[in-house]
Amino acid sequence: MSVGPDSKLSNSTFLLAGFPGLEQHYPWLSIPFSCIYATVFLGNCLVLHVIRTEPSLHQPMFYFLAMLAGTDLCMGLSTVHTVLGVLWGLSREVSLDACIAQTYFIHGLSCMESGVLLAMAFDRFTAICNPLRYASILTSARIINTGVAILGRGLLLITAPIVRLKFFNYCRPRVLSHSFCLHQDLLRLACSDIRFNSVYALALVICTLLLDSVLILVSYIRILRSVLAVASREERLKSSQTCVAHLCAVLVFYVPVIGLTMVHRFGQHLSPVVHVLMGNVYVLFPPLMNPIIYSVKTQQIRGRIRRWFPKTSPEYSRLMCFTGGKVVLAKEVTRDL
Repeated sequence: MSVGPDSKLSNSTFLLAGFPGLEQHYPWLSIPFSCIYATVFLGNCLVLHVIRTEPSLHQPMFYFLAMLAGTDLCMGLSTVHTVLGVLWGLSREVSLDACIAQTYFIHGLSCMESGVLLAMAFDRFTAICNPLRYASILTSARIINTGVAILGRGLLLITAPIVRLKFFNYCRPRVLSHSFCLHQDLLRLACSDIRFNSVYALALVICTLLLDSVLILVSYIRILRSVLAVASREERLKSSQTCVAHLCAVLVFYVPVIGLTMVHRFGQHLSPVVHVLMGNVYVLFPPLMNPIIYSVKTQQIRGRIRRWFPKTSPEYSRLMCFTGGKVVLAKEVTRDL
């Protein structure tokens, strides 16, 4: 459905475009999106629960992982009502105030996630390049201060351009490009002077996302040099494996961010489906993949989760199994693997 200047939408209401051209498939599209959001909520809650209840995980690396899971959980909560509202046919309208609030949380949480990934890179750099001082550098007080700084940076720096959205005059057809509100989308519909928002947003991306990505890259260059300096092949492999999950999380976050930025800046001629696809990947892909990555790649979390399943119960661990022609305990085999 298209909306023109003569639309009956009020001056404080926008219409979510959803998925243009696929309206007849919404009942089917709602199934995978509902599953994705269920996975986002359950996966991140599971990671948070495991870290909270397992004393052996009460260390800096997993505190930062808990921050990442909490950020991803909030990102899912900030968009689920509009995305599923469109797909389930509940409502495609969103008020200006609700749209601005959603924009604030989406961009603020994105900035926070970038900061958490930078803190996790520093954690891995310290653990590998300066292991003897790891405990003295990443103390509980510094971890708390880092978390507060990440929260403050994400929620305070984005405030100025978001507040200005409230006072813009939106004279163009009030149809948003996605099933949620983004700062770039609202600027596209505004007829007021948007130069401050455009310049501020660009400067914010450079000073946060771009700077964070450069610092992460520098950290991993230093880590790589330290790993290659280790004489033992086994030690090099063990050191590099501790960074695999974080590297995957970095790629899962920054690739969609770069893709969405490129589409908004240079892809005006592209099909609306491309914009919709990149927007949903930007919002949903990191919260979906991060708990899966850390559950698969982190031995401590994987081991804790396995205990909750019948096959890894204490009774099952005492069962005998054959490996290499010898009879050993299944629990020992699992540990060796």
